[in-house]
Amino acid sequence: MTVLKPQASSPNGSQPARKPTIGLALGGGGARGLAHIAMIEAFDELGIKPDVIAGTSIGAVYGAAYASGMSGRDLRDHTRFILSQRFGLIRDLFTKTAQPFQRLLSVFGARNAILDPFTVLDLILPKEVKETFADCKIPLKVVASDFYDQEPKVFTEGPLRTAIAASMALPVLFQPVVLEGRALIDGGLTNPLPFDLLLPETDIVVAIDVSGSPVADAKRVAPTAFAALFSSAFLFEHTIVKEKLRAKQPDIFIRAGTSNFQVLDFLKCDDILAAAQPAKERLKQQLQRVLSVETLPVLEDAEPIQKLIAAPKRPKRRLLTRPRKTRE
Repeated sequence: MTVLKPQASSPNGSQPARKPTIGLALGGGGARGLAHIAMIEAFDELGIKPDVIAGTSIGAVYGAAYASGMSGRDLRDHTRFILSQRFGLIRDLFTKTAQPFQRLLSVFGARNAILDPFTVLDLILPKEVKETFADCKIPLKVVASDFYDQEPKVFTEGPLRTAIAASMALPVLFQPVVLEGRALIDGGLTNPLPFDLLLPETDIVVAIDVSGSPVADAKRVAPTAFAALFSSAFLFEHTIVKEKLRAKQPDIFIRAGTSNFQVLDFLKCDDILAAAQPAKERLKQQLQRVLSVETLPVLEDAEPIQKLIAAPKRPKRRLLTRPRKTRE
């Protein structure tokens, strides 16, 4: 199969060529997901934007901010500002939540978890983040998990904060989000890197994997109880990503290179962004390579991305056969 070639405009008024649509998937991974800032900056530096974004957990946080119109530089500055207020932030998190810190000692027998995800979002989300999906400048999909159905719950409409809160509700750390009688938890437990949601409706899919994997400590073989508690979910997510890649692959797949960091290493923001710099450059190179050769003819029956999101199960003829997948 071959890639459709550009159609040149002709004097008799034939259809002009168009650029391919781009889908961007931002995965979950705790503090490692700060690397998403660098990947968004790569798009900014090339002067391009995705046509649709899908995000899970911290990928949903940054995906929502990006879809709301914020730049990578805006996100970098905002994240640094929030984390520079770390002592006040930590105090606020534990005093504003309904569950006191002492509950951590008996959290497995508690009715709820330590933190309310809505409280956290009130403290960390930029004011520029839109109120609803419909307000976003770029169409957005946010993935959470239905605890009882054990299936992903994909949000494409309604209040944005509710979707983000559900997507980031890592068990034990965050209380589940109850919506319409359903208990919703962290989206990474069912779809940690939601590039598959973009494959049917975009020509080029870019997936940013920040799931990482634990790095051995030379001083001890066994992980601490704290590390095991919060890393076990991400071990599971990393396995899901590997299995998904066996069945389907995005056109550009980037590992952010942040495995050396723990899932709660948010105060190492600058170190995480520095570690992600080589991945950022790879992303720019691959985007430039793909976009330099892939231009598509405009088809009269082509539908806008917004309509496709509203009806994701509708089969659609691919406009572009995918090139050989590039994996890093």
